[in-house]
Amino acid sequence: MPPNTIVHSSKTTTPQHSPSGASQSTSKSKSLVNGGPVVEPISAFYLFAIVNVLAALFAPIPDCDEVFNYWEPTHYLNHKYGLQTWEYSPDYSIRSWLYIVIHAIVGKFGSLFSTKKSFEFYFIRVVLALTCALCESRLFTTVSRALNPRIGGWFMAVMLFSPGMFNASVAYLPSSFSMYTTMLGMTSFMDWRGGSKTHIGIMWFGIGAVVGWPFSAALVGPFVVEELILASITKDVEVFRRIVDGSVRSVIVLALQVAVDTFFYHKVVVVPWKIVSYNIFSGSGRGPDIFGTEPADFYIRNLLLNFNVWFILAICAGPLLVLQYVYSMESTTKFTLMRSAFFVCPFYMWLAIFSAQAHKEERFMFPMYPFLGLNAAIALHSTLAYVGNTDPGKLMSMIPARLKFAVVVVSMMLAVDIGILRTFGTITAYRAPLLVFSALQQPDLAKAGDMLCLGKEWYRFPSSYFLPNGIHAKFIRSDFNGLLPGEFNEAKVGFGLFAGTWLIPPGMNDKNIADPGKFFDPSHCSFLVDSYFPSATSSPLEPNYVLNQESWEKVKCSSFLDTTSTSMVGRILWLPNVAWIPGRYRRRWGQYCLLRRRTVGQ
Repeated sequence: MPPNTIVHSSKTTTPQHSPSGASQSTSKSKSLVNGGPVVEPISAFYLFAIVNVLAALFAPIPDCDEVFNYWEPTHYLNHKYGLQTWEYSPDYSIRSWLYIVIHAIVGKFGSLFSTKKSFEFYFIRVVLALTCALCESRLFTTVSRALNPRIGGWFMAVMLFSPGMFNASVAYLPSSFSMYTTMLGMTSFMDWRGGSKTHIGIMWFGIGAVVGWPFSAALVGPFVVEELILASITKDVEVFRRIVDGSVRSVIVLALQVAVDTFFYHKVVVVPWKIVSYNIFSGSGRGPDIFGTEPADFYIRNLLLNFNVWFILAICAGPLLVLQYVYSMESTTKFTLMRSAFFVCPFYMWLAIFSAQAHKEERFMFPMYPFLGLNAAIALHSTLAYVGNTDPGKLMSMIPARLKFAVVVVSMMLAVDIGILRTFGTITAYRAPLLVFSALQQPDLAKAGDMLCLGKEWYRFPSSYFLPNGIHAKFIRSDFNGLLPGEFNEAKVGFGLFAGTWLIPPGMNDKNIADPGKFFDPSHCSFLVDSYFPSATSSPLEPNYVLNQESWEKVKCSSFLDTTSTSMVGRILWLPNVAWIPGRYRRRWGQYCLLRRRTVGQ
């Protein structure tokens, strides 16, 4: 069968022919039968919401940048104190307060229902979970109607059962926010019902770039190029008006951001440009590379862990489209090869761009996750269409249908099971920091003015939301020799609102050079959080405080995976501690503890 052709009217770019060549101008009832999603949109939302809320309640925080750059500033706005990174110093100002204010408003609303700050933390997370579920269900519905219901179904499976989405859906990070807006932008560019929505799509990608992460703007590029190519074919001059319309909407959001940041920093700041400038044009001794580099295959390994089979399918989507064209296979979508190519290429573009960068972090992939899910769904649907071919002249028709069905079912169940085992394994291995701080809520245990100290466990601190009011987190010396966060200035009288956002903090720099002023005297610590792993070696700056029972008593401890002595399989997946699991594969555990200083005579 020859490749599809699409006829475009002069006013719209609505596809006029189906894969079989029949007109798509069908009745509404036929559209619902052939073009509707396999699951009702409201049911899809409930499924996404259930999984995302579970993530909000149980997922650990894997990235200390999320805590110190986003949770702590939010805590400062709502509770008047918190830890401050150099990025929020007015000298550098490469973080926007607009993104923080949005979440602070949500948190303040949540505080109406409970006086516990940890409730506020989880309330914000649940709102993020539901926001992500809305975006996922919207994109799922659009993929089902614009491409194919089965592609929509597989897209849902990828998003529901991938450990990567489990973490990204509730991460308080600009890259997660950009992921939300990416889904809405994709929806606008895909949904041609009622005419082209180019301006809406550009607006959503623009909001993601301005309020979230500026680099995510690159993802709109292929869609704009496609619109321009289609406009040149159809002589649709309106495309330029739509592009300008979407751009103007994005600029309006940028103006709002500049106004908010000017209020907080007490100077005019265009944060998206500051971020781009620091990461690309900062020069020697500055920039992202000073915070660590990774090999070129880092994202390949990371995405295999977080998406397993789905990532492999996503990689195959492009080649499968080419094979369909070359061998004139039956198309599996309602769009031409060109349009399908523009849908799948952002995944490759993003992966190539960020793999070429020396500094790599898992969160940099978040905006691309919806494209990964779409690519995987398209590839799987194309593969199943070929495998299910019953044409007597085709090789696949010679394989018994039951055997093909069994192979497909086992493969998909394996992908789902691996995803669930990794998700559960991550929760059970690394959730301890979200658990041990609850002990501080015990009556008469902690009082305002107490200091909780962090040594080698500084980067796992889950934020001041887990500390009772009036208790501050402090850092003591460890083997880490980079720059630690300071504290927002708590000045009130004579300094106006939120003085800590515009008063220049001491000891900050953009070269990751340690500041001795950030360290606290351990003898003044009321509480201390530390870990103990049997396989780890102590050092003069990192003694085993957990074992020092003369000076410290255990208030609460929780198991934490000992990654050094646990096999790779045990680190990647959840494994039960049962006799039939060989000893070398079992998970090994350490302790993550909240300690209280013993008083004399105790």
